[in-house]
Amino acid sequence: MSYVFVNDSSQTNVPLLQACIDGDFNYSKRLLESGFDPNIRDSRGRTGLHLAAARGNVDICQLLHKFGADLLATDSQGNTALHLCGHVDTIQFLVSNGLKIDICNHQGATPLVLAKRRGVNKDVIRLLESLEEQEVKGFNRGTHSKLETMQTAESESAMESHSLLNPNLQQGEGVLSSFRTTWQEFVEDLGFWRVLLLIFVIALLSLGIAYYVSGVLPFVENQPELVH
Repeated sequence: MSYVFVNDSSQTNVPLLQACIDGDFNYSKRLLESGFDPNIRDSRGRTGLHLAAARGNVDICQLLHKFGADLLATDSQGNTALHLCGHVDTIQFLVSNGLKIDICNHQGATPLVLAKRRGVNKDVIRLLESLEEQEVKGFNRGTHSKLETMQTAESESAMESHSLLNPNLQQGEGVLSSFRTTWQEFVEDLGFWRVLLLIFVIALLSLGIAYYVSGVLPFVENQPELVH
């Protein structure tokens, strides 16, 4: 991580930032308690959180966070503290508190890309790769859910449009639904067997009326022809 701190000793005269570089927890705490701005920056736009994360000083990162340090702060190159970090415990702290693993700097590089360029240890690379994979899976699940919601909305919209374009069909469905509801209420009030008996009586009456009008007894073959 030394490349991050080339000539740092001559570039910063801010006590809190120097304490973060040195890993001096007690001095950092005294400065913060005395009112030092936890988001103060150096000439490259780096905050104390950037510098402490780059050194792997997770205790100072937690201290800065407690005093209101902005975990999403980026330096002049668009790097978050996670971009400069190469230590497992510090990465876990930053990610668990909301820093996205797939965020890109101004050059389009993620923390994993920069970690590989720096040649950090394999445990850090595996952790970053695992976190990126989890992030991708979570994004795919979220995207799938959004697509399902959009498809459902489109389907409902299409059905509504179909109803508006076919008012006669919609009116016919309304009449049929009303008739069905009325018939169900009628059967429930009268009782199924009574309704069945009523239908049977109506059928017999219909046959009687047919015989009376035509003079022919239904269902009886070889009836004599009527003499007009």
